[in-house]
Order: sequence, then C-alpha cells, then structure tokens
Amino acid sequence: MNADPATADHGNVLLARYDEMLPQVYGYVLRRVRNHTDAEDLTAEAFMAAVTSIGRGQVDEVTPAWLIGIARHKLADHWRRAERERRRLTAVASNEPDDATDPWDVELDLLDARDVLGTLGPHHRSALTLRYVDDLSVPAVAELLGRTVHATEALLVRARSAFRAAYEEVQS
Repeated sequence: MNADPATADHGNVLLARYDEMLPQVYGYVLRRVRNHTDAEDLTAEAFMAAVTSIGRGQVDEVTPAWLIGIARHKLADHWRRAERERRRLTAVASNEPDDATDPWDVELDLLDARDVLGTLGPHHRSALTLRYVDDLSVPAVAELLGRTVHATEALLVRARSAFRAAYEEVQS
C-alpha cells in the first residue's frame, strides 16, 4: 500500500502542530458553546474530520485557520442537532389535538426534560421518544410498538400526561 506523499506530509504537519493548534481550536469552540464537555467533543470531532480530509487528499495546507473552519462546521451541526432536539422535546409537552388548548404553554428546560423522560416507564418513554424525538407518525409508532393506532393514541395521551406531571414536579 503506497501512501500519497502529500497526504503523509499533511498528516505529519497536523501531528507536529497538534499541541500548538489544539488550544486555538478548543478556545474558538469553547467561546461559542460555553460548555467544556461540548467544547471537548466538538474539538475532537474537528480533529477527526481533519484527519479524514487529509486521508482523502482534500487538504491544501494544514493551518489553525483551516482547522477552525472545520470546527465552525462542527458547531453548526451541533447547534442544528440541539435545536431539533429542543423542538422535539417542546412538542412532547405541548402537542395536543387541534380541538384542545394546552394551558401548559411553556418552553422546556432541555436537561430537565431529558431527566424526566428517563424517569417514565418504558412504554411511555418509548412512545414519546418514537413520536416526538424520532418524529414518527402515530401509525408508524403503533406498528413499531405492535399496537393499534387507537391504542397508541391513547398511550400517547397518557404518556404526555405522565410527562407533564413529572416535569412540573421537577420544576417546582
């Protein structure tokens, strides 16, 4: 197996300058996410993407600016995932049939909502996760759970009620 000399050179440059570039990339990410755990994960993702790009021969020059560009894309992906998850968890708390009004019209705290979802029974947790996190239709949820559509709708009503009660308890 013959490695491309340019690819090997770029890989060596990344390895040699890793200690220099790591704080720059990490600092860039941390200032934007303000969470050490997420910043560490996103920085690691950026370096892994850099290694992949080098391996594919898609790199002209290995510089901190190039790595920060990769980190910027990883941040955008992170924010898109977080927003999708926030919208889905909000939907769990507020999704009601069109003819019903929901008096519990608030935004959810993402971490509390995750914790509450984890405390529910497996049947409620699976129904809510499939419907609102995985964004499946009620018939698709029914099929996956081996239930009728009507039974699944009733399960979702009970699961939303259990979620609301547990969430309100955590918030008080």
